[in-house]
Amino acid sequence: MEKAKRFGIDAYNAEQAEKADILEVLLSNYNDGRKKTLFCVAVNLLELQELQTVLREIERKSDRETLTLKEKSAFAAGLLQDAAAIKGIGLKLHKKKR
Repeated sequence: MEKAKRFGIDAYNAEQAEKADILEVLLSNYNDGRKKTLFCVAVNLLELQELQTVLREIERKSDRETLTLKEKSAFAAGLLQDAAAIKGIGLKLHKKKR
């Protein structure tokens, strides 16, 4: 809500739409069945610029087409973890204890 107030609702909505597109790319191309939560948390917590940088790094990987889905998934997850670590963000989902 802070971003919506600071930058305006239209800019906030445009950013959220772009983040949704990035999430769709990650889930469609790099999800090995075990990374959905990590990708969702990363897209929510990282800034748009950081996510765009990660996608560019993924696309620059020269042997990307020859990697298995599991290898692609691990590579994408590692880049997201690294980007989050730089900002001091943990991408692990913490479940509430009852």
